Amino acid sequence: MMFADLLNRLLAPAPAALPAAEADLSLASLLVRLARADDHYGDDERVRIDRVLSARKGLTMPEAAALRAEAEILESEAPDTVRFTRSLKDAVPYEDRTELLEAMWDVALADGSRDAVEDALIRMVANLLGVSDRDSALARQRIEAKRL
Repeated sequence: MMFADLLNRLLAPAPAALPAAEADLSLASLLVRLARADDHYGDDERVRIDRVLSARKGLTMPEAAALRAEAEILESEAPDTVRFTRSLKDAVPYEDRTELLEAMWDVALADGSRDAVEDALIRMVANLLGVSDRDSALARQRIEAKRL
């Protein structure tokens, strides 16, 4: 029932700002959508999503894994990426949206390579979140620097 309520809010013509828990679920769903974008959704990406959620939200690893599992269900039921980004854009200040892109880059680079499909999805999400190309590129560079 919770997923149906959230999907109904996401599908509304002018969705209201989401409560923090639902914004977290929207973020997790975006990360899952990104990880699935290249048709390879492996353990390395699941673990990376759990770590990102744990670090960003102060969750234990089991809590992060549970949030990811919920997000996997929601992501598979959601019709498009625009719904998640619109709710996050309304719920998250600009500075924090660049951190959302860092989270996405962290997941995209979890398998050690950049994929054109993942790159395209991140570019689209950045645009939908209202994050400039420059800030998006800086977010990617910060994540790449951490991986060296």
